[in-house]
Amino acid sequence: MSTTATASPTGEMQRGLKNRHLQLIAIGGAIGTGLFLGSGKLISVSGPSIIFVYMVIGFFVFFIMRALGELLLSNLNYHTFGDIAKDMLGPWAGFFVSWNYWFSWVIACVADIIAITAYVQWFNPEIPSWLPALITAGVLLVLNLQPVKYFGETEFWFAILKIVAILSLIAVGIVLVLTGFTSPEGTQASFANLWEHGGMFPMGASGFVLGFQMGIFSFIGVEMVGTAAAETENPRKTLPKAINSIVLRILIFYVGALAIIMSVTPWNQIEADKSPFVTTLALAGFGLAAAAIQLVVLTSAASSANGGLYSGTRMLFGLSKDGHAPKSFALTDSRGVPRGSVFFTSVFLFAAIPLLFAGDGVVAAFTFVSSMCATMILFTWGSIVVSYIVYLKRYPERHAASKFKLPFARIAPWLVLAFFVFIAGTLLYGEDTRPPFLATPFWFVLLAILWQLRKRKLRREGRPLTAAIPLPDTHE
Repeated sequence: MSTTATASPTGEMQRGLKNRHLQLIAIGGAIGTGLFLGSGKLISVSGPSIIFVYMVIGFFVFFIMRALGELLLSNLNYHTFGDIAKDMLGPWAGFFVSWNYWFSWVIACVADIIAITAYVQWFNPEIPSWLPALITAGVLLVLNLQPVKYFGETEFWFAILKIVAILSLIAVGIVLVLTGFTSPEGTQASFANLWEHGGMFPMGASGFVLGFQMGIFSFIGVEMVGTAAAETENPRKTLPKAINSIVLRILIFYVGALAIIMSVTPWNQIEADKSPFVTTLALAGFGLAAAAIQLVVLTSAASSANGGLYSGTRMLFGLSKDGHAPKSFALTDSRGVPRGSVFFTSVFLFAAIPLLFAGDGVVAAFTFVSSMCATMILFTWGSIVVSYIVYLKRYPERHAASKFKLPFARIAPWLVLAFFVFIAGTLLYGEDTRPPFLATPFWFVLLAILWQLRKRKLRREGRPLTAAIPLPDTHE
């Protein structure tokens, strides 16, 4: 790598992430704003059955991540799932997947910044809404201009905060249940609250199905571990460990936390437009703890936005190296940071400021954006699964030699694709998720037009439609 301020367009990023960084990025990616902010809305829609919603989604997410893990480790020259898509499905797929993932994180980051503004105003409503949005966007820009090891360190401590907060809430909730705590309204904390207020499925099958709409958004970011693997030391050792721990994380942080929340406060008393993590502690009389959790929720949104900006810039870096984006986005400085990609992506974060003055509140905006993100992430995850199906047929020898095989490799990808069809149906079924779901195809039409224009430009210049990916080193 060049030691000058900027390298050539063929500059590379550095493997500056250590094992502890990747493990905590994996955890942080699975604990986002969707859990802290969106779970209140989900509980109001599905009741206690939301626990089973998270179990089902987590089951399929595990198989998606195992497929991604095997693909990444089959050739360490893959830096992102955009690389995998272009290698397995063709240059057009790399273009579509990478730009789609970049855009999905841009709008998710905007949603996180809007949420951060609401959290800040919880402490002091007099603060003008544009100020925390401006500060957050600026801080995220500065953080992502640092070498990747500093990104890893930031996400490490963000994830620690989330873990401590959720485990503390679970511990407090268990104590409240065991001591028979009674709220000012006369409700006693008990595990029986999970089934004594209309059963585990109080809204019937329709409520259970609707829970999948925003439930899927809660897991957006779990694939970030695949993006980070390209800048991780010894990915063959660290990546399998991070992926295999997904099941335990889901059981503790999603199923465990929400089960405790609904045991302390019956699901029908939880407000949809507030974080149940904060209201549960406030109800128990832990005002200071509630404020602390609110602070953690704020940092969680900041962590999600930070990770999203990181993922988006790395996708843009890969697009540029393929000739699918301006050359300047592939320039890296002497520390391996793709500065052009960081600056370009960060510009869109400031779009959160005008959005603060429109709409019907944070949760309404959050629902709209999360629904659009859910549609886009289905495409991203779908590309991983379809790429795996092609990989299995094209490179059976790589699969046979893999030390990190996808379980039930012949049938699992097809089951996941069927699940995606079901999720798409739930997004179309819900009144508040239908408009963003129907709006998303226009984005793919735009991508199709842009791909045709880019393809013609590359052919006129006599350049390949995408950069070739070297074959895996059999001695690795």
